[in-house]
Amino acid sequence: MDLEGLPLLLPPTTLANLADSWLREDCPGLNLAAMVTGATPSQAALWAKSPGVLAGRPFFDAIFAQLSCQVSWLLPEGSKLAPVVMVAEVRGPAQNLLLGERVALNMLARCSGIATAAATAVEVARGTGWTGQVAGTRKTTPGFRLVEKYGLLVGGAASHRYDLGGLVMVKDNHVVAAGSVEKAVQRARQADFTLKVEVECSSLQEALRAAETGADLVLLDNFKPEELHPTAAALKARFPSVVVEASGGVTLGNLPQFCGTHIDVISLGMLTQAAPALDFSLKLFAEGATPVPHAHPS
Repeated sequence: MDLEGLPLLLPPTTLANLADSWLREDCPGLNLAAMVTGATPSQAALWAKSPGVLAGRPFFDAIFAQLSCQVSWLLPEGSKLAPVVMVAEVRGPAQNLLLGERVALNMLARCSGIATAAATAVEVARGTGWTGQVAGTRKTTPGFRLVEKYGLLVGGAASHRYDLGGLVMVKDNHVVAAGSVEKAVQRARQADFTLKVEVECSSLQEALRAAETGADLVLLDNFKPEELHPTAAALKARFPSVVVEASGGVTLGNLPQFCGTHIDVISLGMLTQAAPALDFSLKLFAEGATPVPHAHPS
């Protein structure tokens, strides 16, 4: 993935709208703290205080752009952080720097945490010699999906479908509602011929039926590794062009057990649901002074 090109995926109007909504959520009324700080032109240093992968620069920029502040980055997107390190400098009116502080730090911490988890998962998978794709899932935080999907990409993982319209995923509930796997896949094909169809399966028999019906991808869900690989091998023997995805119960600890010759994609919900946030801080410093991580303005 070309990290320099990643920000091009984010429409400026979408970034601006997201930043505006986050700022309105954090301060929907009077900003009483502004009486303390005033509008004096000020500067602040952004510090990374835990190791990981830096991700979220476009969102950080958008937040402070809404507040008429300028951000100067010292490290590129995707940088490996070795704390404590200064990452960026932000300039603007004091009350605006502090109005954006917590919103920007929350976003950056979360996005960087997901990128870090994704990068770790990719490294673990590659360490086994496996050449498939590590992916996230649609298990994202409502209202924050764009940031989390972006973090996956920065970390080197595939984002998987962005929303319900990106891929027709036929899950167990869809099969029950349709009456059978065959009917579910047929109806999915009728809905939009341009979209790929993936079917969630819990047995080899279901997987074979899904492939016979014309599924492009088969999701082998909640298989134990000792059952997963023979099932995938049997499926690929009859339908070599079908993409096989493994998901369910995969963690960074057991990920190597799911890597195998007949597995094309391994998706992990924990990359967005359970990734620990990184620690960042934003510290104001006096003009001409040397910024330090724990300094207070004089």
